[in-house]
Amino acid sequence: MTLALTSVLALSACGANNATTNNGGGNTSATNAPTETSGTELKGSVLASGSTALQPLVEQVAEKFMESNKGVDIQVQGGGSGTGLTQVAEKQVDIGNSDVFAEEKLKDADADKAAALVDHQVAVVAIAAVTNKEVGVKDLTKQQLVDIFTGKVTNWKEVGGKDEKIQIINRPGSSGTRATFESFALGTKTEDLQGSIQEDSSGTVKKLVSETPGAIGYLALSYLDDSLTTLSYDGVEPSVDNVIAGKYPVWAYEHMYTNGEPNETVKAFLDYFLTDEVQSGDVVELGYIPASKMQVARDVKGNVTTK
Repeated sequence: MTLALTSVLALSACGANNATTNNGGGNTSATNAPTETSGTELKGSVLASGSTALQPLVEQVAEKFMESNKGVDIQVQGGGSGTGLTQVAEKQVDIGNSDVFAEEKLKDADADKAAALVDHQVAVVAIAAVTNKEVGVKDLTKQQLVDIFTGKVTNWKEVGGKDEKIQIINRPGSSGTRATFESFALGTKTEDLQGSIQEDSSGTVKKLVSETPGAIGYLALSYLDDSLTTLSYDGVEPSVDNVIAGKYPVWAYEHMYTNGEPNETVKAFLDYFLTDEVQSGDVVELGYIPASKMQVARDVKGNVTTK
């Protein structure tokens, strides 16, 4: 009897050890995040910087991820796509958020740095021209936008609005939002005109356009509300459906770049972005578009093809 009891106790201990091993081995999978990790608890700090167009989404998703992963601290900073790409290329941050491809932004001397970056596409963003609500214009053609941002048109009455001077609220050269707007709305790069205002924060651009008489700027759809007038482009409304169908051309992928393959914590955070919870929830809620829903695709050279 003593021998039998010893055997039972040994088997029980063995079973407990096996249960511990089976429950403790895996990383958090994307399908389970952001629920509490069943495996090794994630720990560490993650620093992301760059695109202010993408910033609201990254901040919201980061908050949800940290709620379920108490050992993780995620800090999100703006500064523009160029800043994010430069900082992740120099390993100053873990994630560089960008509205443009790294190969497009980090050219020539920085081409080797771009080659070391790993692209994680988490959504699509559309950019719309916006004006102060009092200017009296609701639609502009491509040529009219070009004329405004190159200084050929300086009064709203020249494009069907009220007799009021146009005040341009622009973005700095490091801005991915500016690069997207110039590439796909204007079709050309523009110089910074005397008297124009430059701001690197989408939130500040929104505030200035809404409060400044005669102002025009451009913002991601995630920033739009009834404090501004959102302009149609060549008669096409900047709606999610029109972007998905390829009818509205001013859009770009939202990239979260890492320098090489990410560590366990950063990977879990990026994997969480691609879960249905985020793609069908946070992405849509904040005015972005899941890349999987797009009926067209665009490559680094700007070529658009039907899926």
